[in-house]
Amino acid sequence: MSSKVFNVQGAYAGMQVADLDIALVWYEKLIGRSVDDKPIPGMVQWRNIGGAGLQLWEDAAHAGHSVMTIVTPDLETEMARLAALDITAINLASGGFGKVAQVFDPDNNRIALAEPPPGFGR
Repeated sequence: MSSKVFNVQGAYAGMQVADLDIALVWYEKLIGRSVDDKPIPGMVQWRNIGGAGLQLWEDAAHAGHSVMTIVTPDLETEMARLAALDITAINLASGGFGKVAQVFDPDNNRIALAEPPPGFGR
């Protein structure tokens, strides 16, 4: 077994959606900016979102089964921003793990919003 660490330059979350045009409008509100690339038919992507990326794939057969987590330093501020855009966060919970809530895209894909506890990652 090799002792070398996987040399990762970046990572993308992939969400499968039924209608790319509808999803694009919703995700642009969620992310707060326009999509960066449309590299191939049926796929769009945002780069450099907190060191990661997001890809939407048009795949009606698998839409609604995707999950991703977005980590934010201030969950309450993000929930207020999203509420102003008619995106409602639900299932707010907090504890030693920090704070979490969920939003769902038009296909019912789940996006967990997470605020780590103080001192996390230091």
